[in-house]
Amino acid sequence: MPDSQTPPQTEAQRPSTAGLDPLAQRLDSTSDGSQVKGPTRVQIWVHRLLVLLFVFVCAAAGVLLVVMPWTPQWTDNALLVRYPELRMIVTHGFFRGLCSGLGMLDIWIGFSEAIHYHEDRLP
Repeated sequence: MPDSQTPPQTEAQRPSTAGLDPLAQRLDSTSDGSQVKGPTRVQIWVHRLLVLLFVFVCAAAGVLLVVMPWTPQWTDNALLVRYPELRMIVTHGFFRGLCSGLGMLDIWIGFSEAIHYHEDRLP
């Protein structure tokens, strides 16, 4: 509550919110007494669909990276027939395991995003 002895701040005297996040800018812009408007229903559903799409893409790419290095299609393709040095690297067990590990990490990131989804922090 402002003191009756101090004059109200002018726009030039207020601290700049240029480097702050959008929520802080909205809170600062509403310090004059107006209410903060929350996200609309459309924004909420768009955000939900984007999270769902992100989880789906992460899960699909992760499963592909986990399974694909251990199938015959990984080693018997037209690209590797032309480049035998690349075939030697790609067929090595360490490289296959590395690809599968990246796939597991991708799956974990997708499901972690789905589990930790909160609507109270929407943009």
